[in-house]
Amino acid sequence: MAITLRKGERINIGLSKISVGLGWNPNEGTGLAFDLDASAIMIGTGRLIPAEEFFVFYGNTTSPDGALSHSGDDPTGGNSDGGDDEVISVDLNQVDPRITEILFVVTIHEATHRRQNFGQVRDAYIRIVDETTGMEIAKYELDEDFSIETGIEFGRLYKKDVDWKFEASGVGYREDLSYFLSKHFKGEIIK
Repeated sequence: MAITLRKGERINIGLSKISVGLGWNPNEGTGLAFDLDASAIMIGTGRLIPAEEFFVFYGNTTSPDGALSHSGDDPTGGNSDGGDDEVISVDLNQVDPRITEILFVVTIHEATHRRQNFGQVRDAYIRIVDETTGMEIAKYELDEDFSIETGIEFGRLYKKDVDWKFEASGVGYREDLSYFLSKHFKGEIIK
């Protein structure tokens, strides 16, 4: 039976192969299509990305250690028919030893240009699924009204001692994808 998480709650993962599914539905009558993008930022020492390849998103679908694999971009949220819109598969046994945390963020592509925000999105969630059985382990539904936010840190996997844990974050920002990357990467970021 799956655990329903609230903001700030944490669980021990206890598995090595999981998938992190993200889903959402745009509110009706908002004009332009919503293109929400799920990304994973693999963080190590000093809360920094060891190399840009550890930023997994629609433009880089596999991490260099082979631990993360992104399902690809769903530019409308319509590919899922009620299920996960974008999925990031995770093999925790393959995670580079330098990585101690993996942030999962969702941003709205061209949000400023399209005048879109998460207040116009409904039924947004992140869920953890056991890759072996296909069973949902935990789900965090975003139930706050993010009426000006264009990027949300949904959750994070983090290593404590030898165990991987998951925390439901639900922290919104009025920022784009480059903001999240700039917090954890000191190289050049091309917008």
